[in-house]
Amino acid sequence: MTVGHNVHLLPQTNQLRAMHTIIRNREAPRADFVFYSRRIMRLLLEAGLDLLPFDKHEVTTPVGETYDGLTFATKLCAVPVIRAGESMEAELRDIHPGIRIGKILIQRDKKTKLPHLYYSHLPDDIAERHVLLLEPMLATGGSALTAIGVLLDAGVREENIVFVNFLTAPEGIHTVCRKHPRVKIVTSAIEDRLNENAFMVPGIGDFGDRFFGTTDSAVHQ
Repeated sequence: MTVGHNVHLLPQTNQLRAMHTIIRNREAPRADFVFYSRRIMRLLLEAGLDLLPFDKHEVTTPVGETYDGLTFATKLCAVPVIRAGESMEAELRDIHPGIRIGKILIQRDKKTKLPHLYYSHLPDDIAERHVLLLEPMLATGGSALTAIGVLLDAGVREENIVFVNFLTAPEGIHTVCRKHPRVKIVTSAIEDRLNENAFMVPGIGDFGDRFFGTTDSAVHQ
């Protein structure tokens, strides 16, 4: 299902909504949060990979017949935004063993609230690759623009970026699509809005803290 320009929303099946119900519950044990988040991540990553170009490729089946199949037509790289984006890395390695992995670290300045790039390390040939940019939360879009800017500065073409998000706010979609209309966004849910504190509504809390268990509420067992 496609929503808007280059925004790809997972089919809103009953199963997906049931998994979202579990992980959005503030009382969810961390084990449940991680388990069902990983299931949704797998769906997101498969959807992201499906947006890449393919070439025709024939193979001979065990019964001696020809199967008219497909093969990936390009080199691929994944770039998680530290720390929350790293939650998707293990799932991607299960799907695509041996994939090249880059890293970007962006944090908000406590005074200005603006995103600041602290670190990036990317494959030398990333300009020749399609990139899965991994970041679970797209809220205001400020950090997303910084991360995309790092990739563009490294020579990656805008249309070769697939931005994989867990939750997406309408404000973030508008920000990214206005600035980078050829970047593809894949998400499992589009939220109602951002509140006065720029938190998503209905929301999920701090994804990284809940996934990695770094707050008291996140480690509820």
